[in-house]
Amino acid sequence: MKGFFLGLITTSTVGFIQAQNSDSLKIKEIEAVNFTRRLPVAKEIINVQKDLDNKNLGQDLPILLKNQTSIISTSDAGNGVGYTGFRIRGVAGRGINVMMNGVPFNDSESQGTFFVNVPDLTSSASQIVIQRGVGTSNNGVSAFGASINVISKDPEDRFYIKTDDSYGSFNTYKYSAEIGSGKFWGNRLSLMGRYSYIHSDGYIDRASSDLHSYNFTALFEEGKTRIRLMAFGGQEKTYQAWNGIDRKTWETNPKFNPSGAIYDANWENIVGFYDNETDNYRQNHYQLLWEQGINDRWNLEATFHYTKGKGYYENYKQGDPFLRYNLPNLIVDSQTLTTSDFIRKKWLDNDFYGLVSTLYGKFDNWDVNFGAVANQYYGRHYGNVRDVFNPGIDKHEYYRSRSVKNEVSGFAKALFRVDNFEFFGDLQLRSIDYNTRILMAGDNEGANLDKNWLFFNPKAGVNYKISRGKIFLSYAHAHREPNRDDLIADNNVKPEKLHDFEAGIEKQLGIVSLTGNLYYMYYVNQLVLNGQINNVGEFIRTNSGKSYRRGIELGALVKISKIWEVSGNMTLSQNRNKDFKIEDKAGVQDLGNTQISFSPDFMGNLSLKYSPTEQFQFWLNGQYVGKQYLDNSEDRNLQLKDYVLADFNAQYQFKIANNDIALKLLINNLFNRKYVNNGYVYDSSPYYFSQAGTNFMFGISWKIQ
Repeated sequence: MKGFFLGLITTSTVGFIQAQNSDSLKIKEIEAVNFTRRLPVAKEIINVQKDLDNKNLGQDLPILLKNQTSIISTSDAGNGVGYTGFRIRGVAGRGINVMMNGVPFNDSESQGTFFVNVPDLTSSASQIVIQRGVGTSNNGVSAFGASINVISKDPEDRFYIKTDDSYGSFNTYKYSAEIGSGKFWGNRLSLMGRYSYIHSDGYIDRASSDLHSYNFTALFEEGKTRIRLMAFGGQEKTYQAWNGIDRKTWETNPKFNPSGAIYDANWENIVGFYDNETDNYRQNHYQLLWEQGINDRWNLEATFHYTKGKGYYENYKQGDPFLRYNLPNLIVDSQTLTTSDFIRKKWLDNDFYGLVSTLYGKFDNWDVNFGAVANQYYGRHYGNVRDVFNPGIDKHEYYRSRSVKNEVSGFAKALFRVDNFEFFGDLQLRSIDYNTRILMAGDNEGANLDKNWLFFNPKAGVNYKISRGKIFLSYAHAHREPNRDDLIADNNVKPEKLHDFEAGIEKQLGIVSLTGNLYYMYYVNQLVLNGQINNVGEFIRTNSGKSYRRGIELGALVKISKIWEVSGNMTLSQNRNKDFKIEDKAGVQDLGNTQISFSPDFMGNLSLKYSPTEQFQFWLNGQYVGKQYLDNSEDRNLQLKDYVLADFNAQYQFKIANNDIALKLLINNLFNRKYVNNGYVYDSSPYYFSQAGTNFMFGISWKIQ
């Protein structure tokens, strides 16, 4: 199968990057997307309705994007519902800048992207803009692998009611209802609302998910004024599946989940599992987006935003000492008890708010952007416990800390046209202040830190127009601050620096659309994953000295006929630490030149689309991911094997009076491949996150208007 797949990739010149632009469904683009489309950077602009709707049956956004260029998607529960993530060019989620309508989505402290907090996000999106590499100046942390901007869809002009429902393997189902008012009040106002509920038992034992999601949008349009008020978010409860399993268990019982295990008195046998070993979190986003046409040359966009998040994860802690929770030992019947079983909750309560604004100018040979960003994050961390056997100890708070992070940044961008050339310049200045304080010490949680960073991030590039295409070159210099976990683990951790060189081509040749991109990303003090995880499943990072990622990304779309279409992408790369050092019991070891963790040398996707009628469409998607390492030592025992996956999906659309109906089928891992795409290292041994074999989802979409 692998040889067949690689042969198809080679002979088809695969690598679908942005060939869908020519026949995308008509949707309104905001100024930021129009401007990005012309920039000399590696990018994909995805039309959600055309490219993702056919397989949007309940899985998270990272899973729906898994066949895009240089992306590897992961799932803790093994079937794409619950905690999911992705890596782009080998860079993990904390190095990917994600935005919602230009508003930063990455958590300010951890820099993580937790899509489980906004389930069914794709159902309310119109476009997804992916820039690989540094790209252009964005709002929020600098992109060190890619940036992703999810653009919400507008309310429709006509009244409608819509429902999307699906069911599939592992008792996975989704109920979604949406209603749009259409335009009223003299065609100036329109409203839209959606509610979704997603449940899954998960492929892994007890890795269940209960996810609630909502979206409300009000759009006001009059003259050159456009105002959108948006409220969206969700509430999630997921049984923890972030501990993984050792290799032997994966080979014999891949669905085993150790989370919540309760052992006998000798700690030899599992006698049960705690039924509420869960993660619980609610996140609400509020955005007011104001677009104002000043005159024929100038347009202003300003977004006021506020995000509220609060939740906890709960654990059964067996045989823990009282002292760990700032509790005195108990005396019972003249005996001193030093340990007990506890139910522990660790809380996070945070607020994130600010202003994002951009001024757009258009002149005869110039396009300019001026942007300003001011955001503040305020977070509270605290924990409490109750004693399972001693009811007098209930909701005892044993640690508390608070953090404040302020960010102010500004950028100026310009595109200047001279004959067939377009010259691009981008200057960004970014200031960050981070302060965190321990208010109640306990369990080694938190730190007392004051950190300040000032980063200057210049970028430049040029486009050269060719017949039905263009060639581009670009350079970007970027900096990125460490996150909270990095700082607590090592107060001397250094910020990352990156020099990103890109060269690409986009070309249309009759029925063939081709794209290609060469990149060289040179890092100083890159924070790479060291293969280990902390107590909540987050990967631990370390500065790696000097390192680089370089490669070629190719793409093609071939419209063979009205009913046949072939597309794909491939990435061939080298990802190396130049002077990597580790510190262990033997002291400091210089490993020298090693492969960066979780960075395969080759990956590719191939898609075949068959449309026998306007109503029927069938897709067969293949993905190959080369071998990768769980850490930076190149120890073959810590290597994930390469794998080939195939997915199939189909859609049948028909209309009855005012009813638009679509039936959808998605079959993942068609050939039941047993594989692993994520893991970590514990006590020098590999631990894996199992992924599901063959599984399916069936759905129906029904719209009345």
